[in-house]
Amino acid sequence: MNTFAFSIEHYSLVTYWLGMAAVAAMAGASVLESGAKQFDLFGVIVIALAASLGGGSLRDMLLDRPVFWIADELYLLIAILAAVSVFFLARWVSMPVRTFLILDAIGLALFSIFGTGAALTLGASWLVASFIGVITGVMGGVFRDVLCNEDPWVFRSPLFATASWLGCWLYILMIEFDVGPLVANLIASSSILLIRLYALRKGVNLPRFKEKEKPI
Repeated sequence: MNTFAFSIEHYSLVTYWLGMAAVAAMAGASVLESGAKQFDLFGVIVIALAASLGGGSLRDMLLDRPVFWIADELYLLIAILAAVSVFFLARWVSMPVRTFLILDAIGLALFSIFGTGAALTLGASWLVASFIGVITGVMGGVFRDVLCNEDPWVFRSPLFATASWLGCWLYILMIEFDVGPLVANLIASSSILLIRLYALRKGVNLPRFKEKEKPI
């Protein structure tokens, strides 16, 4: 009994701080994108908050549960701190585009699995849980791109939502086969990250829409 209680407590603690890491990663990535638009500090923070908290907020509203950063304001503080830190750090340290892509991929991986886990906990079906995971992972980035007046990465970047969805299904299957939640979380998150980074490196994309040429 004590071992089980310790395991649950340990898992909750690890996932809590992984959630913080996801918020920080997504906020940092958003600063790098919005910074390219030469936005001021306030604008950068607003976009970072929309990106790092938006997907999770939408998840919680869909699942009819308290919004995570309202229930625990540390998420909000971490997002602001990460945004301000990257905003000023970028003045002293050169941050190439790949820095944005890596941070964005980390946020995608972690948020996707958290969303899937939350949906499963509330009794959602596998299919619904997988899509809740994708929504959690990608919608923050969609909010960020729209605010930056860019076409959303999810519609044009190599295996963005696809990597998220595959990782969510991997997590669901591991939970179904009684793999420990923490192990399943780490493996599924890592799979999303690796698929996304591989797709970026090799330029792997799903087929794009193309019409047959119409006769004149």
